[in-house]
Amino acid sequence: MFFLKIVGLFLLIFFTGVVHAESAEPSSREEGYDIMQWLADKGLHDINDESWNAYGQMTFINSWKSAFPAAYTNYNDSGNSLATNQERSFTGTATLFLAARAWHGGEFYFVPEVISERALSGLKGLGSVIQNFELQKSGGQEPSYYISRGFYKQTWGFGGSKQTVASDPMQLGVTEDSRRLVLRSGEFSILDFFDKNSYSGDLRKQFNNMAFLTYAAYDFAADARGYSWGMVGELDFDQWSFKFGHMLTPKNPNQLALDVQPFKYFGQQIEIEHRHEIAGQPGAVRILGYRNVENMGKFSDAIAAFEANPAHNATTCTGFNYGSGNASAPDLCWARKTNVKMGAGLNLEQQVWDDIGLFFRGMYSDGQTEVYSYTSTDRSISLGALVKGTRWDRRKDTLGLGFAEGFLSSAHVQYLALGGIDGFIGDGKINYRPEQVVDIFYSFNVWNTVWLTADYQFINNPAYNADRGPVDIYGARIHVEF
Repeated sequence: MFFLKIVGLFLLIFFTGVVHAESAEPSSREEGYDIMQWLADKGLHDINDESWNAYGQMTFINSWKSAFPAAYTNYNDSGNSLATNQERSFTGTATLFLAARAWHGGEFYFVPEVISERALSGLKGLGSVIQNFELQKSGGQEPSYYISRGFYKQTWGFGGSKQTVASDPMQLGVTEDSRRLVLRSGEFSILDFFDKNSYSGDLRKQFNNMAFLTYAAYDFAADARGYSWGMVGELDFDQWSFKFGHMLTPKNPNQLALDVQPFKYFGQQIEIEHRHEIAGQPGAVRILGYRNVENMGKFSDAIAAFEANPAHNATTCTGFNYGSGNASAPDLCWARKTNVKMGAGLNLEQQVWDDIGLFFRGMYSDGQTEVYSYTSTDRSISLGALVKGTRWDRRKDTLGLGFAEGFLSSAHVQYLALGGIDGFIGDGKINYRPEQVVDIFYSFNVWNTVWLTADYQFINNPAYNADRGPVDIYGARIHVEF
């Protein structure tokens, strides 16, 4: 039945795509964020050679989870299950993007942000397919104000052809060499510069589910809000890009405080990107690898500690722990020491018609250690399609369909089967199956830079547990750009 739902939704996208219609001219920049263009049209700003710019956004997402069946919930007081009753979740964010040129090639970026949120079940019970990408691990209904980004960017040109880079949030409108070296340092999200994808990444106008923000198995170094301090170097050579990043990690898993020991505990990533055309349509291939060195627990070590001494259980650790009440289960807090986590991923995007694009991501992580910064996932895939509304005379509308699946390592499954929990999942026991989601949305452009989106998600095997679910989640989103 689940397979038939997936096939049916993909056929819907396919037949929508092949209906003949007139295509609009492709835009040179993303639709929206028109404030700087408005100033340029008034002769008050040079949008192609900017010394400064300012943009903003506001997004509100409402999610409703229906009641669902489960053989057990929080077995033995494990505390990490998704609640089986109906629930409502929301996030509201507002962001101001400010940029200024200091000197030739030197730019400063400053991005204050505010968020208010309420998560489903306290953000427990979902692994790779958390239903709302805006949710943060430290948020609450009381608005939180913070600086999400504050960094310096320096660019050195080395020739090649001249490229016009459009004005956008966190990007001054400039003309640059196609061969250049770029260095960024300060506070930002590593996802600002790594693992970009035109059809699965800008989730304020695309999918709601976090499985489509990046690789679900990419445990990138970040605090509980998704940001960190570090440096990113990027070498662009015509159609190729090579990137390297070195970032601070949190002191404790999924917490706000960062560990300021940049050469003892860190997250590193390297990415190679090639941009191409197939039959005149643009696409890109990206290969990413990451390596984290952190004070984190191995699942096998936690199990061994418990088997050697049952007093080393989930209720007795006085260090950082996830609050399980299961005295008969191992806990990662007894196993934390300096460990290494590694993973590699493939990211593909391809435009197939002027208004239809496809995407795919797949990542394999070693799966031996706990989640430290992102989702409870060891391997992941996601794929799907976006169709612009030009085919039905709604050029700023978007229809999207995505499927994602997350997997756990055998060591992770064994730990959960014994009643252990990690940052987000652990029902007290497990009937392991891959966790899956189908996410389908329609984004309706109300006026200029205002979008309303309806979103439906079908989640199978929540927290990788076939004894629970499936779960239906309905979402509504309003997004404003200025």
